[in-house]
Amino acid sequence: MKIIGKMKEKAKKLEGEITAIYYAYQNPKVKLLPKIIIIFTVGYTLSPIDLIPDFIPILGYLDDLIIIPALIALSIKLIPKHIMDESRKKALNEPLQLKKNWIFALFFILIWITLITVIVLSIIMRFTQ
Repeated sequence: MKIIGKMKEKAKKLEGEITAIYYAYQNPKVKLLPKIIIIFTVGYTLSPIDLIPDFIPILGYLDDLIIIPALIALSIKLIPKHIMDESRKKALNEPLQLKKNWIFALFFILIWITLITVIVLSIIMRFTQ
């Protein structure tokens, strides 16, 4: 039971970090590259579709255990420390409450369908030449 408690604690901390990097994104002092990484990180984290589907044994949870924390760490590393500290304070005082937004979900579904289509078509083109 200790392990489950620690994992829940870390997941809660990651949730707070996502909110903090979202607030950092809104800061005009953050440069373009960190903003691009933040958009990708927040979008991937909130996306209803995973890069590796969860039904694939073991590998399915790879993104939840490795990819998402790595993206969060990269985003935090690219944000200046003083901005990240301000953003963490704001995240504690003003936590975000996300509403279910079907347009947002549809947007990500269309991105993944497009990505999968491009990959499949490129594989087909490669083998039919």
